[in-house]
Amino acid sequence: MGPIKWGTSILALTMALAAVTAEYAAAANRRMVVSSITSSPIGHVRFCGQYPKDCASRSSRAPVVELTRERWNELVAINDAVNRTIEPVTDQDLYKVAEYWAYPASRGDCEDFALLKRRYLMERGWPEGSLLITVVREANGNGHAVLTVTTSQGDLILDNQEPDIRHWYKTPYRYVKRQSGTNAAQWRSIVDRRPLMTSAALRRN
Repeated sequence: MGPIKWGTSILALTMALAAVTAEYAAAANRRMVVSSITSSPIGHVRFCGQYPKDCASRSSRAPVVELTRERWNELVAINDAVNRTIEPVTDQDLYKVAEYWAYPASRGDCEDFALLKRRYLMERGWPEGSLLITVVREANGNGHAVLTVTTSQGDLILDNQEPDIRHWYKTPYRYVKRQSGTNAAQWRSIVDRRPLMTSAALRRN
């Protein structure tokens, strides 16, 4: 028997462990870590007062939608349609107030885009608890809202600032809080410990 090539063996073992670690990390990253109940955005509180049926959903378990080709095509079609037909405008310019959540007719702020996408998906049979309005921070510190869709392929983000639907961890945002998957009127904090990356770096991954 020839001499054992310890260096080669250790290198191969290290590479194998790194590959397994990366695989588990990628699988874990597919879903956000959601923690305790937190305050609801004031705009959502007022929205629920105006549209109580859209905030009445309750369930014992947050649903996860099986992402079939048909379901994926629905996501893409609705995301594209809303992004193309609604003109982005701030609440201040449109309603003369800092924050006002509503279903847009032709113009709206980021949360209005998310609300309309949520409504259209619910009309196509998607469970309310899988369609979660989510508050994030942009790299410049500005607040922003997107729609998180919880699927068998992870948490996907529908965003009026980005044409492509992406996994949440491949977006250039710091995630703050989102609707509860079991109570549409309740919000929960998000534990986001990812290192911040630029949009260009994320698109390369």
